[in-house]
Amino acid sequence: MPTNVVMPQMGESIAEGTIVRWIKKVGDAVDRDEPLFEISTDKVDAEIPSPGAGVLTEIKVKEGETVPVNSVVAVIGSAGEKAAEKPESGARREPSEMPQAAVGQPEAAAAVEAATSAEAEDLLPDQPPASPGRSAEALRAKEERGSDKIEESGPSAGMERTDTVAGPVSKEDLRRQKSSPLVRRIAREHNVDIQRIQGTGVSGRVTKGDILSFIESGAAAGPALSSVETETAKPPVSQPPTAPGPAFRPGERTQVVPMTIMRKKIAEHMVLSARTSPHVYSVYEVNFGRLAQLREKKKSDYERAGAKLTFTALIAKVVVDALRAFPVVNASLDGDNIVYKKDINLGIAVALEQGLIVPVIKYADEKNLLGLSRAIDDIAVRARSKKLHPEEVQGGTFTITNPGVFGAVYGLPLINQPQVAILGVGGIEKRAVVIDDAIAIRPTCHLSLGYDHRLIDGADAGRYLSFIKDRLEHFDEAWM
Repeated sequence: MPTNVVMPQMGESIAEGTIVRWIKKVGDAVDRDEPLFEISTDKVDAEIPSPGAGVLTEIKVKEGETVPVNSVVAVIGSAGEKAAEKPESGARREPSEMPQAAVGQPEAAAAVEAATSAEAEDLLPDQPPASPGRSAEALRAKEERGSDKIEESGPSAGMERTDTVAGPVSKEDLRRQKSSPLVRRIAREHNVDIQRIQGTGVSGRVTKGDILSFIESGAAAGPALSSVETETAKPPVSQPPTAPGPAFRPGERTQVVPMTIMRKKIAEHMVLSARTSPHVYSVYEVNFGRLAQLREKKKSDYERAGAKLTFTALIAKVVVDALRAFPVVNASLDGDNIVYKKDINLGIAVALEQGLIVPVIKYADEKNLLGLSRAIDDIAVRARSKKLHPEEVQGGTFTITNPGVFGAVYGLPLINQPQVAILGVGGIEKRAVVIDDAIAIRPTCHLSLGYDHRLIDGADAGRYLSFIKDRLEHFDEAWM
């Protein structure tokens, strides 16, 4: 009996998913739990295993396409079964009546908690799970009558909302109106007309990043819409781009390539960070002479224990101690309130071919140097092999990034929201330094702290970096 493969739900507030790559082709034999295709989340590219064994007889969704969760994306048949003909282009894909994302897919079940990135968790309220049993007929009926039932508090709760658009509705307008439930919810809460926003999603669909950027820009500010205005949708209003520039077209001298899903999410997060936090930087030069000697002395002991003693691990150990001593650097802001975190969850930035990912070491302050060394090596290996679980890139309270591995003297990184500080590690190079009025050659490193000036002042940053500098230059062998 054929087995339907569905798009797994990547969290309660996520209503759709994008297929990045098909690992198997039509006609290939697949085993149960064997990687079948790859999907993209906010930060993690997750491989989805097959729900059963057999032959991949049909692929319903192409690479790069975005479909609702629980939609059938492929069919697995028994051995010897002929592959189905390719569906006509534009054919409607119906959601599966029986969600199978977590059935027979242990890795997919873990990926269900991918939800959203850290900024979504802190900026947005909880969203109830999308209803997987919603039939295709209901969706068609909704499109035909142009109505959408919305649950609201107050006198208008439970009312039937009818969106009326003058004249024929274009395909692009329909795409925008069919944005995800999360996007529509944000629009309602901020009194934003989705049709005013220029979407960057598939076929002009308005994404979460689009509407957050629109709200952050202040374009949504103004008096609340009246009840009549909210009941009747207005004709689409052309929205000029916020940063006009030349419209490049493919030609002899240019090449236009669409962003990957990961690149888009990184771009959204970086713009959000730049708009949210007034960034200030302090840079300290640190003598790594003693640290280099101790590392060389203890390196073989750590290798025998199954760990790599890297400078990153040594820096991480001191950073964790500093966060415990200066809790404001491990905090975050919630409106006018300061949220002090009891846990120290250390993010370690890992460069991938397609972008940057920040896996998180939870409860880093409970680990000794050996434990941190093992954890850093583990998350780096699994990040590069796309084996991270979604929850492993969430919940960080402070981040370390290392532009020095690419030869940078130092870097000025953007804060990983909703955190309030980030440490950049520059390249370790031998330089001439003055010691007791004599010139000596020592390995040195520049550490840069980027911090949110709304919460952290220059004096706080100076004390924090001075603590790190002193500990690194006088590292106690007993800490190893």
